[in-house]
Amino acid sequence: MSENLLEPAAAPTPGRPEDVPEKFWDGEANQLRVDALLKSYKELEKRLSQRFAPPAADAPEEERQRFRRAMGVPDSPKEYSIEPKHEMCGPDAGINAKLHEAGFTCTQVQLVYDLAAERLLPLIAEAAADYEAQKQAAKLHEALGGEAQFRRLAPQIAAWGRANLPPGVVEALSTTAEGVLALHGMMGKAEPSLAREAEAPGATDEKALRAMMRDPRYWRTREPEYVKRVTDGFKRLFGNG
Repeated sequence: MSENLLEPAAAPTPGRPEDVPEKFWDGEANQLRVDALLKSYKELEKRLSQRFAPPAADAPEEERQRFRRAMGVPDSPKEYSIEPKHEMCGPDAGINAKLHEAGFTCTQVQLVYDLAAERLLPLIAEAAADYEAQKQAAKLHEALGGEAQFRRLAPQIAAWGRANLPPGVVEALSTTAEGVLALHGMMGKAEPSLAREAEAPGATDEKALRAMMRDPRYWRTREPEYVKRVTDGFKRLFGNG
């Protein structure tokens, strides 16, 4: 009997796909076995979690060592290869032993030394600078008669230095106790000669007036009569009086 071409032929029944294992295929229902897939997935998940979980504290040493190797921890701290970023942050056997005991990998140990160079060294340098500054200040307090006396003299020394020395010299001398004491000594030696020059009978030109301005009576104590002499001298010199 000829096939009726007007009626569509029944679709062929698909078989098990080649990439689906037989245990996951239901031949009678011609479909995947979802329950088998789910069970297999749970077993795989359990095995993976057990494989990558750290061994218990009472686990055999061999098992613990195998886990550490799998995580990238060397068998001995001597196997750490460290490239220090600064000579003050080089490898230390004691620190490496503690890091190895804690289970640090080579990459993690390198990071520890890198962070020490990047973060700790600036803090150490800052602390050292503060300590040195305190030592220098203590020297000045002792040499100049105490902290209160130094606080009174410091602005005077700075003003004299700015008025009589190049800025670079004043800045350099101001960073150490010896330099500040040198400034104080220069100021003390200069004051008598400046006073004599300022009080000379012919102190009416600009040079003499500027010498008078360097006198402590002008910039330190601001004695009214002395300041007035300087002011009047400039008025006479430049015709503003």
